[in-house]
Amino acid sequence: MLGRIVRSAVAFLKEESGPTAVEYAVMLAMILLVVFAAVSTIGQHTNDKFNNVALQGVK
Repeated sequence: MLGRIVRSAVAFLKEESGPTAVEYAVMLAMILLVVFAAVSTIGQHTNDKFNNVALQGVK
């Protein structure tokens, strides 16, 4: 009985599909954070430029 449990535990620890899926999920989350930060920054700068152009046209 104990040998069967040990073999099951060893087989579970050798299986790599679970950790690989977790690693891909973490990488995806990090990539999404970088993309959201970049889009937010670029959007803010673009908005500022359009506001400056609009205010110069009012003069």
